[in-house]
Amino acid sequence: MTGIDYDDAETLTAALEDRLTATLAPDTVSRRSVLGGIGVAGSAALGLSGTGAADGDHDDDEHGNFGPNGEYGDENFDPHDFLRTFNTGGEGQDNVNENVYEEDGQTVRHFTLTAVDTTITIAPGVEFDAWTFNGQVPGPTLRVVEGDTIRVTFVNGSSHAHTIHPHVKNVDPRMDGTPQNGPGVLETGEEFTYEWEAQPAGLHFYHCHSLPLKEHFHRGLYGVIVVDPDPDRVRENPREYVSGNRPVSDEYAAELVETAKTRNHEYSENARYDEMVMVMNGFDTNFDGENEVYAANTRAFAYGVGSTDANGEWEAGETIRPIQIDKNQRQRVYLLNATEFDPINSFHTHSQFYDYYDHGTTLEPTHSTVDTVMQCQAQRGILELDYSDHEQGLYMFHAHQSEFAELGWMSFFEVV
Repeated sequence: MTGIDYDDAETLTAALEDRLTATLAPDTVSRRSVLGGIGVAGSAALGLSGTGAADGDHDDDEHGNFGPNGEYGDENFDPHDFLRTFNTGGEGQDNVNENVYEEDGQTVRHFTLTAVDTTITIAPGVEFDAWTFNGQVPGPTLRVVEGDTIRVTFVNGSSHAHTIHPHVKNVDPRMDGTPQNGPGVLETGEEFTYEWEAQPAGLHFYHCHSLPLKEHFHRGLYGVIVVDPDPDRVRENPREYVSGNRPVSDEYAAELVETAKTRNHEYSENARYDEMVMVMNGFDTNFDGENEVYAANTRAFAYGVGSTDANGEWEAGETIRPIQIDKNQRQRVYLLNATEFDPINSFHTHSQFYDYYDHGTTLEPTHSTVDTVMQCQAQRGILELDYSDHEQGLYMFHAHQSEFAELGWMSFFEVV
């Protein structure tokens, strides 16, 4: 790739970013006016001025106005750090209190999640009044192993009532995190410890289930649970990890066990893959039931092409840079759609095809050799990509709802 390709990509990212932030300044803007108001041009031609801020106060919020911010803030959230950070109970983010220990012969991975009202940055100069887990959107990624006990102490430091609902196979209705079951909704200052068995293996989801659902969901109360397959369980019950009811030969069962090791963070085989989490989300900045900003991991164009100081600062787009990947290492993307108000989001790669594992609950692909996959809200899956035969340079990926891409959900891999 020549230098001009990077220059052109940077110009494209800057033009789309500037158009978005310029038209978000009035708090009555709709996404249609963002798309139609200004043509794609260089940033100098856009005449940017001022700061766009989303107003969080609106009359139909049954929980009332926002309370004070909690102890967490947005200044330390970097979508590039979030991308590859997994909280396993033993290691992860500094703002996650976590531990892993044995209890009655069972591995317990214990996390503390705190609901906090805070302001997050969704584009340079554009802020959004969010309800969060541990002060960030998406919430921390929890990574466990199939069969573990997931123990989550939930502390409600928000001024609104919240719960945590897990998308795992939960056999105890008291732990479902809904207003009707167990402790119900937790009011300000209350806490409760949820427990779930980590099953089935795959990519799962947690979110607040307090009413009104669209409000609590859209404001940012969601995150990812990765349940790694246990190779020993795969060896004992290989048919549980394939589609359909066809026989599984001993040879194929052995292959499934080896595949399970690559998906389990406790095995050295996992290092063959560069793993990352992408949560597709959107933000209704004027609370009209229509998103004005879209992103992967919250910040519009975070994985576009721009200048960077490489120190994780977020000032005028300095952390906007492509995701750098090693062409000799396979890529694994844990993809989840947390977009409210739009029925479908999607993931499309340029110049590349991938295998897709819907919900990640099988060890064989549900779709092979595809370059676009659609997900409804809460749907998730695992993508596996191989760039070993590609030339070095930039390869775009984005939502193939074109307006989503223009409003923030446009990214690049940089193959090196």
